[in-house]
Amino acid sequence: MIRRTHTRALALLGLSASVVVLAACGAGGSGAPSPGGAAPSDAPAAAKDDALAKLVPAGVASDGKLVIGSDASYPPNEFYDTDGQTFVGMDVDLGKAVAQKLGLTAEFQNSAFGAILLGIGSDKYELGMSSFTINAEREKSVDLVSYFNAGTKAAVLKGNPDNVNLDDLCGKAVGTQKDTVQEEDVTARNKKCQAEGKAPIALTALQAQTDVTLALTSKRIVAMLADSPVVNYAVIQTNGQLEQLGNQYEAAPYGIALKKGQGDFTKAVQGAVQALIEDGSYGKIVTKWNGASGTDSAIKTAQVNPDTGQ
Repeated sequence: MIRRTHTRALALLGLSASVVVLAACGAGGSGAPSPGGAAPSDAPAAAKDDALAKLVPAGVASDGKLVIGSDASYPPNEFYDTDGQTFVGMDVDLGKAVAQKLGLTAEFQNSAFGAILLGIGSDKYELGMSSFTINAEREKSVDLVSYFNAGTKAAVLKGNPDNVNLDDLCGKAVGTQKDTVQEEDVTARNKKCQAEGKAPIALTALQAQTDVTLALTSKRIVAMLADSPVVNYAVIQTNGQLEQLGNQYEAAPYGIALKKGQGDFTKAVQGAVQALIEDGSYGKIVTKWNGASGTDSAIKTAQVNPDTGQ
């Protein structure tokens, strides 16, 4: 991924009392983040922007819906609430607000992460919102509107009993979600290990990030790499079973993905994100799902296909 790249109840530290707090997971000692527990979004409806709505193609606007592909296994960005059916998370709240700005209703559809961009290309989805890290490779196939900054973080069992060193993962069992920038990261590290005659990294790449976290808490792997908000969430939600290892690195913006060459529609989505930033709705959503730490990852300007150097 992509940071999630080629490349979610909330009990985050520092959240104000107004933030919904999700129940901690780990029933039966599984250590997997709770699949939800969030109340329905309390964010006020975003006001329609008539000028932006006029930019939406008739083929998109005709049914009154904005169909969004997303992988509901990546808390706190996109995941299922406790009913197992309702999408919740930062990207969900933002996607709903973007749709409202355009005079539409967001319809999130669950998909395997690696199939979302293909779905956009085949017109199955009108947008993709699933923590897509913006990079040059992706920009070849889709247009991306920036909306949040995130980097990669590592997590290990509390106390780091396996003495994992982020600078030398050779010989260690490491987990990532499939098709992510973290999978690419570990693959590149493994090549270096082998070139230096060291023991290879045992990479476990799973379809759902929640399964990666479970693999770590159940000691099938000794470390995992994921996006920074996801690791922050997992550390809190696993009730002290995990801890962050080292610092965030390779920060880059997430992007809302659209089919390439849509002109005014892309401008409409960019304008909607920017309007949400300016009216304060964006900041409230980011803080709701990330706590005080989300301020550092918030953006001030939404851009189309920004040069991230990746």
